[in-house]
Amino acid sequence: MSAPGAVLAQHPTSGRGGTGLLPQLLLALVCGGYAAGSALGWGSRQLALFMGDFGLAVAAFIAAVSCYFYARTRESGFRPAWLLFSLSSLMAAGGNAVWGWYEVVLRRPVPAPSLADFFFLCFGPPAIIGLLVLAKRPVTRAGWVCLVLDAWLIAGSLLTLSWSLALAHTTELKGTSTAHAALSLAYPLLDIALVSMVLALHFRRSSANRAAINTAIAALAMTVLCDALFTSPLLRDNYHSGQILDAGWFAGSLLLAYAPWGVSRASQRAPHGLPQGAPPQPPGRSGPQARALRAGSSRPIAGSLAALTPYLAAAVCVLGILYNVMDGHTLDRVVLTTGCTVVLALVVRQGIMLVDNISLTQELAQKENHFRSLVQGSSDVIMIAAPTGILRYVSPAASGVYGRDAEELVGSELASIIHPADLGAVVHEVRRFLAASPQEEPTTRIECRFKSGTGDWLNVESTVNRHQGGLIFNSRDVTERVRLQAQLQHNAEHDPLTELPNRALFTKRVRQALAGRRTTDLGTAVLFIDLDGFKAVNDRLGHQAGDELLVQAARRLQDSVRVGDTAARLGGDEFAALILGDGTRDRAAREYQVREIADRLRLTLSQPYTVDGNDVRVAASIGVAFAEPGITPTDLMRNADLAMYRAKAAGKDRVELYAPQMQAEVVRRTELATRLRTALHDGEFALLHQPVVDLTTGRVAAVAAQARWRSAQGILFTPAEFLRVADDSDRTAELGRWLLQEAVEQAAERGRAGHAVPVTVRLTARRLLDRSLPLGSVEALLTRHGLPSGALVIEMADSDPRVSYDDLEQRLTALRRLGVRIALDGFGSGHAAINALRRLPVDVLKLDRGLVEGVVESPRLYKITSGLLRIATDLGMQSVADGVDLPEQVQALRAMGCTHGLGMAFSGPLDEYRLRRALVRGDYPVPGGTGGALPVLAGGPPGGPLPVRHPNSPATDSFTHPPLRSHTETSIPPT
Repeated sequence: MSAPGAVLAQHPTSGRGGTGLLPQLLLALVCGGYAAGSALGWGSRQLALFMGDFGLAVAAFIAAVSCYFYARTRESGFRPAWLLFSLSSLMAAGGNAVWGWYEVVLRRPVPAPSLADFFFLCFGPPAIIGLLVLAKRPVTRAGWVCLVLDAWLIAGSLLTLSWSLALAHTTELKGTSTAHAALSLAYPLLDIALVSMVLALHFRRSSANRAAINTAIAALAMTVLCDALFTSPLLRDNYHSGQILDAGWFAGSLLLAYAPWGVSRASQRAPHGLPQGAPPQPPGRSGPQARALRAGSSRPIAGSLAALTPYLAAAVCVLGILYNVMDGHTLDRVVLTTGCTVVLALVVRQGIMLVDNISLTQELAQKENHFRSLVQGSSDVIMIAAPTGILRYVSPAASGVYGRDAEELVGSELASIIHPADLGAVVHEVRRFLAASPQEEPTTRIECRFKSGTGDWLNVESTVNRHQGGLIFNSRDVTERVRLQAQLQHNAEHDPLTELPNRALFTKRVRQALAGRRTTDLGTAVLFIDLDGFKAVNDRLGHQAGDELLVQAARRLQDSVRVGDTAARLGGDEFAALILGDGTRDRAAREYQVREIADRLRLTLSQPYTVDGNDVRVAASIGVAFAEPGITPTDLMRNADLAMYRAKAAGKDRVELYAPQMQAEVVRRTELATRLRTALHDGEFALLHQPVVDLTTGRVAAVAAQARWRSAQGILFTPAEFLRVADDSDRTAELGRWLLQEAVEQAAERGRAGHAVPVTVRLTARRLLDRSLPLGSVEALLTRHGLPSGALVIEMADSDPRVSYDDLEQRLTALRRLGVRIALDGFGSGHAAINALRRLPVDVLKLDRGLVEGVVESPRLYKITSGLLRIATDLGMQSVADGVDLPEQVQALRAMGCTHGLGMAFSGPLDEYRLRRALVRGDYPVPGGTGGALPVLAGGPPGGPLPVRHPNSPATDSFTHPPLRSHTETSIPPT
């Protein structure tokens, strides 16, 4: 088969269902047995009479019951027809039963007329009306008139023949009563009417239940034929019940009884793959082809016979009249009148048909012009392909859509214009479509590429329908739509700024790399890359410069990966790379190879960038994770992400390989964060205080509030441990509020118990500006607990560069108006502390722990610390050293001028009970202390509040003790 033929090839339907042979065989045996018995005389005259009368009555009664029961149990538009056939058969059964009553029971001839004649005469009208119900009803008045005329043409022809041959003789019999003559004419006239309807309706029967209608017509035709033979003078004079003529009536009744049920069973046993009621297909023929053959063979013949039937009937009538004239017989007035009416009916029918044909021709021309305009004016291309795949018709729209003339395409093979890569899929879809039932799938859609007149390939979408064994293609150009879909798909899978694959496409390619033949390839690795310092570029040069830097970085990353690897941008300044393995099984070799690639990427991305004429430098932190057997794409990317964050935490600008303990740490922190969310509500947090000691006298000048978390599992976490996982800002704020409230409440209780010492609470600069801690709430808290002014010290951690100094200055100034003193925590740990000292209203400088730890061992650090303390003294501020753990540190700091300190040299964090015992004791032993010297920071009795420096006082040692006043604020414990 050629390529075009392959496109339209169909699968032959094999197998044929049953055809109901058993019921038909049984029917034939019964009818044949009855005919044999009739031919042999049934063995005795009495049995012949019984079978000829009551046998026919039983057969007619069976037909009546069968038709009635079928009409009552089946929903159909032909129910009235079967009910009328049941009534007609019941009349026949009654007539035969009466006939048998006279001949078999009473054993005397049947009188004429009798009740049997009444029943037999009532047989015809219901049958005629039933045939009208079964007929295909005309849709116009002209059709109804033609139907009546056709029936009269047939009836007139038969009446002419029968009157000439027998009926005229019947009316001329002498001594015959009027009733007897009328009865003798009634039978043949009813038979003529019934035969006329049978012949007229045979070619007008409905297409539904065609086999049932044919069987019913055949049954009635057999009955009418037997009636016609019975009315002939030759048979009627010699007829007696039980003769062979009764076999025809018997067969007609049983055939009518079989008609609905036998056809119903045959339709239920339709071949597989065909709709119910469809006839079986011959082997080797496909459904559409077989139907086309049957349509081409049976319908023209049936149409020709239907058209010729009225003319044949009129011709028979005319020939009958001519025969009588040529034979010298005198024309009977009935024959002459009937012949004239037949000819007149034929003329009228011809005129009606002529007018109807003219109207139909005009309507057909109008519809043809309408559809031609639709086809030629449509923007879609309509093509009709023959079963061989040759294009038989192509609409003119092809020149505008395909750039090829329709005449050029007609006669060419359909496969010649389909892209070779799409031809196989098209053939498969067409074969599947043609093998399906037309009722289940009337159309299908095919999308492929067609060759245009310029040689380009156009994306074409076609709706395909069946057409006389071939196909109709309704095609449209969807090239722009396909391009738009491809562009949308590209946009959905690529970063719009850098044109690199985005996270979705990167994840898809990781999944592909881990599937199939690469499942066991341990060399596959994922690299997560983060640009260190990118935010500073955005803040300094603007977001447009940042975007330009990302574009350059993406270009460098794309140029640095190998062919076949994938570089992607995941979002922000995060990139990723998928490095495919080469199949090596040496773990050390693959780690070395991938690390070398990662180092090369790190060096490449760390080279200077030129952005808006400025040289910009950023670093790259890279995390590497290798594919392991059974790992999922999500887990592999998560491992690379963890390794990247480990690289940033370890100092940035480095490469880190994923290790399982990283995931274990994440799990631990996640569990810790989950437990932290409920720890406050479960009362698991406790407040400890560490004494702030005067380095000269050893007296407790203040206490530093610190939170401790003792979990339900009995584990004690320090702030440095649990604040690392408190990334939820709401939870952190809630913890800060709790710490502030507890610190102020306990400080107030200690004051009422006679242990009034200031309490310090550590807060970050960002928390100070948090809206969850408004200034009014701080003032209300101090007032509610009656905490005196100067009794609350806020230790502000080193300021965040993202925090506005203007806002922070306003906040701290407002707090100082409430009597809250401000301490700058971590002084000396960075340049931000100097900037904060210059801008912010600070009362106390708290030296960073890093300056205190090496102050004894390092002369350089000693000089730095001494210089910072002199700055504090020159500015009139108090100084507190954090992390004073050794006696040597106490002596060194005191010699430098540091006034206060806290650390293990004096005491660690204490609970409330131990803190009060320490406050009762009043002081701690100070190495080399004078004991009686006046404390520098604490004026008044031991344990009194730290003195407050007046900001307008020019003297550095001008301190007064402010009146007691309440104040407090939330702080976050040191990490």
